[in-house]
Amino acid sequence: MTQFDTHTTPQPHVTHTVLNQSAPRRDINEYELNTVLREAVQRHDGGWADDELREIGALVGSEQFQHDAHLANTITPELHTFDRWGNRIDEVEYHPAYHRIISASIAHGSHTRCWADPQPGSHVVRAAGFMMFGQIEPGHACPVSMTHAVIPSLELQPDVAAQWVPKALSRSYSPDLSADKSSAIFGMSMTEKQGGSDVRANTTVAKPVAGGGPGAEYLLTGHKWFCSAPMSDAFLVLAQAEGPAGEGLSCFLLPRVLPDGTRNVFRIQRLKNKLGNKSNASSEIELDGTVAVMIGEPGRGVRTIIEMVAQTRLDCVLGSASGMRQSVAEAVWHARHRAAFGATLADQPAMAAVLADLSLESEAATVTAIRLARAHDEDANDQERAFRRLATAVAKYWICKRGPHHSYEALECLGGNGYTEDFPLAMRYREQPVMAVWEGSGNVIALDVLRAMTREPESVAAFDAEVSLARGSNRILDVHLDGLRDHLGELSRIDTASAQRRARSVVESMALALEASLLVRFSPAPVADAFIAARLGEDRNFEYGALPDSADLSAILERH
Repeated sequence: MTQFDTHTTPQPHVTHTVLNQSAPRRDINEYELNTVLREAVQRHDGGWADDELREIGALVGSEQFQHDAHLANTITPELHTFDRWGNRIDEVEYHPAYHRIISASIAHGSHTRCWADPQPGSHVVRAAGFMMFGQIEPGHACPVSMTHAVIPSLELQPDVAAQWVPKALSRSYSPDLSADKSSAIFGMSMTEKQGGSDVRANTTVAKPVAGGGPGAEYLLTGHKWFCSAPMSDAFLVLAQAEGPAGEGLSCFLLPRVLPDGTRNVFRIQRLKNKLGNKSNASSEIELDGTVAVMIGEPGRGVRTIIEMVAQTRLDCVLGSASGMRQSVAEAVWHARHRAAFGATLADQPAMAAVLADLSLESEAATVTAIRLARAHDEDANDQERAFRRLATAVAKYWICKRGPHHSYEALECLGGNGYTEDFPLAMRYREQPVMAVWEGSGNVIALDVLRAMTREPESVAAFDAEVSLARGSNRILDVHLDGLRDHLGELSRIDTASAQRRARSVVESMALALEASLLVRFSPAPVADAFIAARLGEDRNFEYGALPDSADLSAILERH
């Protein structure tokens, strides 16, 4: 028989046999597998919604939901400025997968369920659901978050709230722009190209239609540099009010569709070509005689819209924490299903140290996020409100800033697979920075913490009382808390410029104190001890995997 004999029996294509690849992580329950989140929900009075959260966990862990998340982030929104007959329409077309995702999220109340059903733990339950949806598909969380956050600002104007709040509380979703809808989602637009974070530099002008004042109609003209989710039904915007009722930067509710069914002037100039957050359209818009209604007092626009900003800052913390959870879950899953050098990756000491360190960061973020959510419930007393004022900004600064590096390190655990768009960590790596930028990047938040400490000294006392609940449990933490008190005292005695130069380091120290104190109180000793030694000890190191020899890697990883 020659090598060309046609009667040779074909051999199987051995190169097509898949070996040593991790099994697909799908059709799982993301709530049941998330020990840290489940414990936090129970601890902070949200256990009454366990069945509902399990339902969400099964939904977002399903293969179909994961596939929709992939589609929504790869077949991205498309702007249609005109229809085929030349009429200006300013519409953004999304893939149907995006609409399925946001519809499911709203149906489960991840937008406004805490306002619709206020009780102890309502914000906790809403936060847990929001985190699970955002863990798998983060882009839709932007309009969901803004719809949640708009309620406190709307309620400052009762006549407007009577019309719009019931629509926001609805659990139905329709992408159509219509005045007859019984539901609504909301957006927000503050920044302009000449101002950025300095919103008081806004040049958009608001002219009263008649007398003006709270609840009155104005015509707005200006250009907004960032407007996320432009297909929302209404937006809160800032503009310089003119007229005898009062002047200055004021807050306005701007609907996309007017009561008579005609489209408001809302020219979408372009969609932003963003690093991440691909499923969510962000845009530049032009207003030209656009109808809007004043919310709150004239000249008090920042104070009015800050109620919305405070809520969205909390959601940035929730979003970063949920992103960390996705990163850890995918990295640990891969390492437990892939072998190298005679053992699974998870059993290799170097990899186990990295995974455990990533898990510590994720646990600290989740425990802090849910504690903050509980502080936002309606039964919060004065001390809780003072605590959340400062702690939300502190956590927003630190947890959101830790997100990008965390996602990168998790991506690296998957090796080359992690760097491909076929696996979710490439999307997550591009997604995490937006949480640090949205609603105030690092310097803005750090300076806001300084302002809060100066204007509301009771917030410093409340923060100190919270972290001091862990005193006496860990020597390293006690030393850190003593040093933090000294630093905060020094800030009150030095000049403004010197205080601002120290702002970042002080806020970092506060954030680590909060995370460490909560872990001491609520997590197993191996978790708290390893976190404190790695982040606060003499050999502190923020590079993942450099845990002390005393760290119980198995006990840490068992929770993740």
